[in-house]
Formats: sequence, C-alpha cells, structure tokens
Amino acid sequence: VLLQASGGGLVQAGGSLRLSCAASGRTFSRYVMGWFRQAPGKEREFVAAISWSGGSTYYADSVKGRFTISRDNAKNTVNLQIDSLKPEDTAVYYCAAGSTVQPLDVMRRVDYWGQGTLVTVSS
Repeated sequence: VLLQASGGGLVQAGGSLRLSCAASGRTFSRYVMGWFRQAPGKEREFVAAISWSGGSTYYADSVKGRFTISRDNAKNTVNLQIDSLKPEDTAVYYCAAGSTVQPLDVMRRVDYWGQGTLVTVSS
C-alpha cells in the first residue's frame, strides 16, 4: 500500500485544516488506518485511528472533540478534519495503514507510512 498525505499548511490558532491521505491498491478496505504526528524535537505520537468499515474511531486525549477521522473505501482515502487548532498541534502529520485487527493506535501495529504533511499553527 502506498500512502500519499496532503492538506497541511500554515494556519492561525483557532482555525481548521483537512488532511487527506490517498492510498493505492485494491485492498484498502482491509486495512485499519490512522494518523500520527511528530512535533519538532519530539517522538512520533498517535492522533487518531479508524476501523476497516469506518464504524469505530479512536482519538488521543489531546485531540478529542477537535479532530475527526473518516474514510471513504470507495475512493481509497482517509481524512482528518482538524478544528480549533492550537500552536501545540504544530507537527508533521503521517497517515498510516495496518493489517491488524486492533486499533492502529501504536506504531508497532503500522505496516505502511505515508510521507507526512506539515501543519504549522501560529499563535
């Protein structure tokens, strides 16, 4: 599976962005998907995950209520709607895919990574 993330940019605090991740391959619906982020000088961390069908979603506590993950299996895409952005959300955001049956909320379950898209939030 090849993953291509897009949608990052520079936004003021309180603003919104929509990140998208396009996946190649005909087996997209078999993968659980997720988003991770890595801020400068920090380790990569889990942000959000979604089940094969899209019926179950999972979020890091720091983003609950502000981030929404969704997927469209017909279009092989997974999206991350980010609202009420904060300066501490500044990071490179990576989409990820895993063949696990468990939520994709830890890096050891990730089989494929996208290239990352930079989100910068100004105060």
